[in-house]
Amino acid sequence: MELGLVGLGKMGGNMRERIRRAGHTVVGYDRNADLADVHSLEELVGKLSGPRVVWVMVPAGAATQSTIDELAELLDPGDVVVDGGNSRWTDDEKHAKELAAKGIGFVDCGVSGGVWGLENGYALMYGGDAENVAKVQPVFDALKPKGDFGAVHAGKVGAGHFAKMVHNGIEYAMMQAYAEGWELLEKVDSVTDVREVFRSWQEGTVIRSWLLDLAVNALDEDEHLDKLKGFAQDSGEGRWTVEAAIDHAVPLPAITASLFARFASRQDDSPQMKMIAALRNQFGGHAVEKK
Repeated sequence: MELGLVGLGKMGGNMRERIRRAGHTVVGYDRNADLADVHSLEELVGKLSGPRVVWVMVPAGAATQSTIDELAELLDPGDVVVDGGNSRWTDDEKHAKELAAKGIGFVDCGVSGGVWGLENGYALMYGGDAENVAKVQPVFDALKPKGDFGAVHAGKVGAGHFAKMVHNGIEYAMMQAYAEGWELLEKVDSVTDVREVFRSWQEGTVIRSWLLDLAVNALDEDEHLDKLKGFAQDSGEGRWTVEAAIDHAVPLPAITASLFARFASRQDDSPQMKMIAALRNQFGGHAVEKK
C-alpha cells in the first residue's frame, strides 16, 4: 500500500525504512528538508492514491493539532489519519470528531520500540473503528515484531494512546526498581562487582527483561555511570497515568513514586537517576546530561 508519513525524526525515520523493507511505498515529509521526500503536506497528499492513509509522528500538543488541522483541509472523505505520536487520549477524541465532520477517519496508535524498532519491530496499540483500522492494517503488520504478539486493536478511539500511557507508567516503575537496586548494591562494601551481578540476572531469574539487558549495556559502557548526572526527564505520560488513576480512584503507588523520584532528580545529583537516564538513552536514544 501507499502511506504518507509526517515526522521523520528518530522514530519516524526508522519506521519509514521498516515499512519500505516490507514492500510498501512511503512518502515522507519533515520540516527538515534533508530528511523529507516532499516539501509540503500538500505535495505529500498529492502523491498518494485514494483512499489515502497519512501517519503523523510529530510532538504531542500544538504540533499534532496544527498538522491534523492542515490535513483536514487537504484530504478527502474516506481517507484516514493515524496519530502515532505520544498524544494524550483525550486529544484523540477531539481529533476524531473534527475529522469525522469532513468524512475523514481517525486512528490513534501508541508506538513502543525506540531506536531498536527498525530491526526488532514496534509494539503497537491502536484505537478506532474497525473500518478505519483495516485501511491501516498492512502498515501495522509491517511495523510489528515477528510472531503472534506485539500489536493490538485496543478498542475505541483513544484506547491506543491510553494503553501506551499505562505501558509507559509501568516502564517508569520498572526502571525505578532496577535503579534503586543498583544504588544499594553500589553502596555496600561486600559486593565488589555490581555490573556482573546485574549480568548474572539476565538468565534464570524472575526479574530478567529487556530493560535489564539495557541496564547491563549501559554499565558496560560506563561501569559506575560516573559520566552521567543524576537527572532524568519525564515525557508527560507518567503524569497522565497518575492523573487518570486519580480520576478513576485506582491506587498506583509504585508508578506515582517513580514519577516523583524523577522530580527529586532535578533537585540533587541522584545516583538512581543515573541509571534511569542511562536506560532511557539505551532504549529510546533520549538525551542524557553529562557531568
